[in-house]
Amino acid sequence: MSTKKLSEWYATAICGNDITSSCLYVSALAIVAAGQYAWIALLMVAAVLFLFRKIYGEVVGALPLNGGAYNVLLNTTTKSNASIAACLTILSYMATAVISSSEAMHYLHHILPYFNVNIATFVLLLIFLGLTILGISESAVVALIIFLFHLATMGLLIGSCFFFVWQHGFSILIDNFHLPARNGSILTAIFFGFSAAMLGISGFESSSNFVEEQERGVFAKTLRNMWIAISVLNPMIAFLVICIIPISAVESHQNSFLSYIGTLTGGKWLATIISINAVSVLSGAVLTSFVGVNGLIKRMTLDRILPNYFLKENKRGSTYRILILFFLLCLSVLLVTTGQLAPLAAVYALSFLTVMASFALGNILLKLRRSRLPRPEYAKPGVVLLAFAAIIIALYGNIMTKPQYLVTFLQYFIPSVLIILAMLLRKDILHFIVNLLQSLSKNYKKYTLTRQRSLYRSLKKLYEQDFVFFSKGDDIATLNKVMMYLHENEVTNKMKIVTVLHEAQQPDPKFLADFDTLDRAYPEVDMEYVTILGDFTPELVEELSNKWGIPKNFMFISSPGEKFSYRVDELGGVRLIL
Repeated sequence: MSTKKLSEWYATAICGNDITSSCLYVSALAIVAAGQYAWIALLMVAAVLFLFRKIYGEVVGALPLNGGAYNVLLNTTTKSNASIAACLTILSYMATAVISSSEAMHYLHHILPYFNVNIATFVLLLIFLGLTILGISESAVVALIIFLFHLATMGLLIGSCFFFVWQHGFSILIDNFHLPARNGSILTAIFFGFSAAMLGISGFESSSNFVEEQERGVFAKTLRNMWIAISVLNPMIAFLVICIIPISAVESHQNSFLSYIGTLTGGKWLATIISINAVSVLSGAVLTSFVGVNGLIKRMTLDRILPNYFLKENKRGSTYRILILFFLLCLSVLLVTTGQLAPLAAVYALSFLTVMASFALGNILLKLRRSRLPRPEYAKPGVVLLAFAAIIIALYGNIMTKPQYLVTFLQYFIPSVLIILAMLLRKDILHFIVNLLQSLSKNYKKYTLTRQRSLYRSLKKLYEQDFVFFSKGDDIATLNKVMMYLHENEVTNKMKIVTVLHEAQQPDPKFLADFDTLDRAYPEVDMEYVTILGDFTPELVEELSNKWGIPKNFMFISSPGEKFSYRVDELGGVRLIL
């Protein structure tokens, strides 16, 4: 079922709610770490984000499919490496969803202190599960309303701050700048402020995880819009704050920081509006998590890392099983942490920054290994290396500040990686269990025979999944690369090599001889050579995909087609984008 594509402002709103909700906390974090130089740290973060605009634009322009860092690593390294990036992204989304929903309910609790925050957090997660199951277009309308209200509220707060400074002068700013620099020197103050402030760009990666749901050309505009919003709001709010209150007063008001500033500059009415806005925009960040993780897990399932069970769609075209799974994961995190957000903050910080580093690394690998792939824009290697170094510095700064963050992060990360690796190695695991049961069959024959039959059926189902390679008469070296890829990355042992011919054409005898040689070299693989008369078009691929029941992700061609878009695959060929 075709779904409506997202226009610029709907797509911007979905990812923009996440990144611009950082206004509520990042200024306080940066001021606590960098003091009066926090606004410089936040401007540096805006500069790094500008570099990542080009990096993301190049990668997603060349590979316009859902998945973000997972997608680029899948197309430049191996499935196992890409799966690690996917684990990091999913962890980041889980932490974002739970933290944002819990913080939203804490803000609401300040206005209406009559409910249990943890129960309200569960209800909010459930509401956004329902919204995303209804469909991405419907949830985008809600996201846009939240986004516009948030921008209007921040504009009102900034105006109130300017009026306060105009009335009271710059005496507090001057006093703050006469304070000694935090952490011993200006440079170390800016370093720790920069590390803390990098959390304020979480959400920038989200647009790449649902790029397939966006209209053509919209992705680059979402990056631009997010960059403008975050570059203006965060440094400006931080600078105005140090004009209004002593730095020593910031830490004690971190939990509802902007509400406190609103009370000082405009009164209780402004603080109430800011609190209501905080509830709505943090709720919008929850929506971003659901939409982003849905695109990522759907892509992983199409790539046969996860079971096809998750691809089931409802009448609105939503993959509701993925959304329900993510809701249950978030709920389990909420129950395990009992609403304590400090452990999740560790996962959030390190997973998000590692995802950004993975994307920069993927861009470098794309330049080295897929240099001929067309791309709408190009990030210079020096720019990519500078951005990558900035992320590594931010990671180091966060770990230095709180070393226990790394331990907490690994407690969440290692189990998730083991689960994904088990899915990648499920063929070998099933074989091991079969061999184990065979060794026990003498003593427990009745029990083990039943289990062996069940496992053999599962293995047969895995082996019978088709893998298709469209060839224009490649030599045996290219075909051998295909077979090596199949052996290293896929669980199937069934392959079709397809050549599309015009009526007057005949298959190349040399190619047929190479095919026979390869068939003998890989006796465990069921190879089939298929010739089809016609033109190589998207319609033909669609027809074959439906006829053979093969996802288009597993239809590869050996050289670019001229009549339709394409993307590179691990073989050095391309996968189709219809």
